[in-house]
Amino acid sequence: MTPWRAAQPGDSLDAVDTPALVLDLDAFERNLHRMAEALKGRKVRLRPHAKSHKCPEIALRQIALGAVGVCCQKVSEAAVFVAAGVRDVLITNEVVGPVKIRHLMELARAAHLGVLVDHPSQVAPLAVAAQAHGVILDVYVEVDVGARRCGAAPGAEAAQLARLVAASPPLRFAGLQCYHGPAQHLRTPQERAQAIGEAVQRVRQTLVAIEACGIAVERITGAGTGTFLHERDSGVYNELQAGSYVFMDRDYGDNQRGEGDVAFEHALFIKTTVMSRPTAERAVVDSGLKASSVDSGLPVVWQRPELRYAKAADEHGVILTPDAAALTLGDTLWLVPGHCDPTVNLYDELVCVRGQRVEALWPVAARGALL
Repeated sequence: MTPWRAAQPGDSLDAVDTPALVLDLDAFERNLHRMAEALKGRKVRLRPHAKSHKCPEIALRQIALGAVGVCCQKVSEAAVFVAAGVRDVLITNEVVGPVKIRHLMELARAAHLGVLVDHPSQVAPLAVAAQAHGVILDVYVEVDVGARRCGAAPGAEAAQLARLVAASPPLRFAGLQCYHGPAQHLRTPQERAQAIGEAVQRVRQTLVAIEACGIAVERITGAGTGTFLHERDSGVYNELQAGSYVFMDRDYGDNQRGEGDVAFEHALFIKTTVMSRPTAERAVVDSGLKASSVDSGLPVVWQRPELRYAKAADEHGVILTPDAAALTLGDTLWLVPGHCDPTVNLYDELVCVRGQRVEALWPVAARGALL
């Protein structure tokens, strides 16, 4: 925690200290409503991924607009949202080890919880612990539909795992986790459509194999901000996990929009100040690696195409400008982070602004929830 806050409710936008993680509430709320509208009247529900924002206030607003609950990536992350009143959480990850499993079962006594498996050896420890804690735990088989990360192979391998879960009370086979992460950032609409089309084929192959075992598949869950319309319209997926749509980031902004794609807006920014002006072509701002994640590339300067964020050090960001008069000491700039999820994890709170005024400070309560 820092010894003081970047802003207080009621402050003017100009008074927000830097670097600060700023949420444009008007754009954020439009994003929430656009997602809700995209699913209105369809038999596909929204379970947004909370790893994007790590903020219970945002999760509760998503649920108020129709989301069934949230996804989390870690047990400790889920604990933060359950404590804040979220009663339906899917941990889109495998949970291994006695300490984590014990924490998982304790949470399952307070909320409806789901978890993933992708290997037979993960099943028995969950079943034993659920029995000991007197809980029924939803378990999803994760299927590798193209991401080449976690996941059982489509078809027979995933079906055998589903059979094992279904035969291991008090576990409940709840369905399939079928998320294609790399497809979210394929740049052209055609590439994204092809990748999800291939993923859907793998899901169908797995459904056939599981149903041949006499097991019903209640839920097919997956999708992200970059592809959710394809999963929505697939006739296979009935739950979507898009999360970054609330903020957007530079990486998503680099995607070419396809016909009919939802026009989500950049709502998350880093306010930064020019702290050094060593040459006519170079300025240095106070937002570096500790203010913005660069795993998906460098941030961009919002609405200033003549400026280029060229390099990041721990506490410094180097801005290149062809115009010596374009920047002076003390000028403020707005950066769009390359990747919203890990950038949010760098901050204690979101400075929420409406127009030129700070309206609220929302804690990033699940920051650092890695266990």
